[in-house]
Amino acid sequence: MRTFPFSTLLAGFVAVLVGYASSAAIIWQAAAAAGADAQTIAGWMTALGLAMGVSTLALTLWRKVPVLTAWSTPGAALLVSGLQGVTLNQAVGVFIFANALIVLCGLTGLFARLMKIIPHSLAAAMLAGILLRFWLQAFSSLQGHLLLCGSMLAAWLIFKAFAPRYAVIAAFAVGCLLAVSTGQWHAQNLHFAIVLPAYIAPQFDLSLLLSVGLPFFLVTMASQNAPGIATMKASGFSAPVSLLMVVTGGIALLFSPFGVYSICIAAITAAICQSPEAHPDASERWKAAASAGVFYLLAGIFGGSITALMAALPLAWIQMLAGLALLGTIGGSLVQALNHENERDAAIVTFLVTASGVKLAGIGSAFWGLVLGGLCFSVLSLTRRA
Repeated sequence: MRTFPFSTLLAGFVAVLVGYASSAAIIWQAAAAAGADAQTIAGWMTALGLAMGVSTLALTLWRKVPVLTAWSTPGAALLVSGLQGVTLNQAVGVFIFANALIVLCGLTGLFARLMKIIPHSLAAAMLAGILLRFWLQAFSSLQGHLLLCGSMLAAWLIFKAFAPRYAVIAAFAVGCLLAVSTGQWHAQNLHFAIVLPAYIAPQFDLSLLLSVGLPFFLVTMASQNAPGIATMKASGFSAPVSLLMVVTGGIALLFSPFGVYSICIAAITAAICQSPEAHPDASERWKAAASAGVFYLLAGIFGGSITALMAALPLAWIQMLAGLALLGTIGGSLVQALNHENERDAAIVTFLVTASGVKLAGIGSAFWGLVLGGLCFSVLSLTRRA
């Protein structure tokens, strides 16, 4: 426990919990769109959990940096409509095609060169914009769950004033006690089952690869990997970008026939493990990501029970806990984004566009926030030089 304090373990647990709670349902919809039955979907969830656990532990323990991987939620949302009417074999062909492109992107170093030119203030502004909805969800949950969420907020505030390291732990504990005591914890919905993923032979259809596989690759890189790398950068951590792309894309490529449609660098959940609440010493925060890797493996082993677990937990409890866990990260990102007066206007544009949630050409707001913010940054910089 001295090596892995409870706050570090909790950060890893909350990161995995938030990741599954926020998008597990989208994964199920995408798999169902390709005609997968409940047993097959449960096997896919097993494979995804194991792949994320292996990749997170491998990268974190190797680099001693909090590198958290995740599935691509924007990519899954695209697949919900893109896989309508296709076979499971064709869907696996799309997964292999997109993941191979990610590996190729890492081997050529193209993505790493692009990330080096993004100003630090814009990366921080984009992270703040991504995380804004967690603030809004946390505090809007007070409206219908005042006792549960209000008590969690009060516990966090008291401990933040006197023992800030344990503020999120206090909110977690108080929320659990109230969820149980008020009957909002539905333990009867829990059942544990181990479902092994089944191999599905790929089938490649050129028109499907171009119409679904290529956009899926672009969305995954722009809306998941780019924010993930930017989150690491904004939190003060670094790792070879090309290496991250090769490892995550390679593991996803290996597991693709078992339902692993993507493994990416996490952004939102990674911020939990990279924040001061995970560990006051930045050099020790890799332990939070390592803990998350272990929880990923456990989630993978019991992949068939994920939806039951989500049904047992109150949504408001998850939203409030996520918001409180990310509060320090969001505040720090805003400070970094607005710290330099000459870059402030561009950073605000990045923040607002990212927070808007706008989607253009099937690509999420995080990408367009960087594009428009970068355009403002370039124009204003040239004007000042002139």
